[in-house]
Amino acid sequence: MKKIAIIGGGAAGFFTAANLGKELGAQTVIFEQAASPLQKVKISGGGRCNVTHACFDPKELVEFYPRGKKELRSVFHQFQPGDTMEWFESRKVPLKIEDDNRIFPVSNSSISIIECLMNEVEKNKVNVNYNEVVQKILRKENHYEIHTKNSIYEFETVVFAPGSSVKSMEIIKNLGHTIIRPVPSLFTFNIKDKRLDGLMGISFDWVEVSIPCIKLNSDGPLLITHWGLSGPGVLKLSAWGALELNRLNYDFEIEVNFIHQRFDDCIDFMNELKLSHSKNSIYKYNPFSFPKRFWHRILETLNIAEDQTYSHLSKKQMHQIAEELTRGIYKVKGKSTFKEEFVTAGGVDLKEVDFKTMESKILPNFYLAGEILNIDAITGGFNFQACWSEAHIISERLKSKA
Repeated sequence: MKKIAIIGGGAAGFFTAANLGKELGAQTVIFEQAASPLQKVKISGGGRCNVTHACFDPKELVEFYPRGKKELRSVFHQFQPGDTMEWFESRKVPLKIEDDNRIFPVSNSSISIIECLMNEVEKNKVNVNYNEVVQKILRKENHYEIHTKNSIYEFETVVFAPGSSVKSMEIIKNLGHTIIRPVPSLFTFNIKDKRLDGLMGISFDWVEVSIPCIKLNSDGPLLITHWGLSGPGVLKLSAWGALELNRLNYDFEIEVNFIHQRFDDCIDFMNELKLSHSKNSIYKYNPFSFPKRFWHRILETLNIAEDQTYSHLSKKQMHQIAEELTRGIYKVKGKSTFKEEFVTAGGVDLKEVDFKTMESKILPNFYLAGEILNIDAITGGFNFQACWSEAHIISERLKSKA
């Protein structure tokens, strides 16, 4: 009987194994259902791997987590983004902090992170079983039975970090844990609206977005996509509103302020334009920082003539333009997963985990980390940081018990 089974070859599973050392590593097996590990690490950040975020105060860091804020404070006091940076850089993977505080490898390639983790796991002599799906886990008197399609294994300790699949939830539920039903957390808003048709790729540096029916608001960059609206501003809303939006069956209205101005300020600005650009064509002179194509679309939607000048703008037209730009209403019907970086809200009830050690309060010698827990964050490297921190705590705990 070997000592440790790690279920899941993702960020949490590999980081646990990478920190076990050779003595424990040689008694450890990772079970990964895919043919290769660290799939989410590979695609994160468009293939560059958004390793973590440059927020080094645990009190501030937990504010980026819609679920898990309270529990993660003690976790980040033990291992935070500065520790993550030091860990990778001490293993010859230099990292960089970008202008938005996201942290990436200097190589701009997730392969740097993957190779580092795999090298550390190999150094620790951890055995990795690829293409081996765990079908069930049985608790015995002093050990656990791991049942796969290929065989039955016995281990003293289990580290459960398989992600948020339905099968994983079923396994842990059968062992006695309570599951908060998972729902998508990071997603874009599907919108069919003539104001957006054909404008895919247009972006806005900073907008304000709100969902009036649940009194939720956000701000940040916005992107028009083939399906509707995306970008950090929308993704933050989707994370914080994950449970409520699921209850609404993703059928709701959003209000968008494209110009970061109040309605009355926009009216004042339009009146100034009537004087300062009186002879200019409204279509030829776009007074805002967003692309001209969107400006034209707004004017077309309001049936403003192509040859109209600013001096001929009526009070009604100015009010209509200000309304569209500062509090435009868009109907959302459905969602789309944000690229391939699928994140869920839901999972193991956090009351059933000791966050000082990441050990189950229900199962002895059983540890949980990653998306199987009811913890999630907005984009920016925060979800990975939770994995690194939880995994590091587990590895330290296991070494102290060895």
